[in-house]
Amino acid sequence: MTNQTTKAEAFAALHKKGDPVILYNIWDPGSAGAVRDAGAKAIATGSAPVAMAQGYSDGQNIPLDAALNNARRIVAAVDLPVTLDFEGAYAEDVPGIATNVQRALETGVVGFNFEDQIVGTNDLYDIEIQEARVAAMREGCDAVGISAFINARTDIFLKAKPDTHDDAMLDDAIARAKAYAEAGASGFFAPGLKDEGMIARLCESTDLPVNIIALPGTPDTATLASLGVARISYGPVPYRQMLGWLHEQAKQAIQPG
Repeated sequence: MTNQTTKAEAFAALHKKGDPVILYNIWDPGSAGAVRDAGAKAIATGSAPVAMAQGYSDGQNIPLDAALNNARRIVAAVDLPVTLDFEGAYAEDVPGIATNVQRALETGVVGFNFEDQIVGTNDLYDIEIQEARVAAMREGCDAVGISAFINARTDIFLKAKPDTHDDAMLDDAIARAKAYAEAGASGFFAPGLKDEGMIARLCESTDLPVNIIALPGTPDTATLASLGVARISYGPVPYRQMLGWLHEQAKQAIQPG
């Protein structure tokens, strides 16, 4: 599977409500190869692990050129569809988003996570503004003829404690899913949402494939599938677990006994 268009089509086809694709997020070519060899059908970067592995903090602090070079190396290392966690596309204005998306597609990736949080703040873009931003991302994909999978992310739930999640937040998320779909989004990502009833309602409310992140306290894969989820990702969890293991192994070697 070498053609970018073919990979884009294959990646989109993996998103099935009730039969979710599992994306165990990686950060470099080596971790991508390990996940590929474990039987992955696609590869997904995570912005936080990519940044932290290079000595940066999350939030578009790794330079765009470095992030794209890393994506290019990952694509070259694995013959699978690769989706890029592109945060806010490193731009606020519509022309900048379209340009950066085109640059990203030159690396060979076939999908993007694109968030509605204003990078560097705890605020979200208004629905209308983010709808225009999603449309700009779709226009950038169309300009180069790649039907990339735009996983439109909302941070409504991630920035609030789970016990504060309520119907008003869910209604906001549903409204955003509708607006982002109309702007050209391919999927809807609601990280931090853990309540089974809310997840089910979200999945029922939109034709977009819904992505849930497997953070501690999130329902297991079988339950998420039964609720209608189409994509399960792991975000920074694998990287943090790997660092914990590495720390303990190093400690035992350096401080035996």
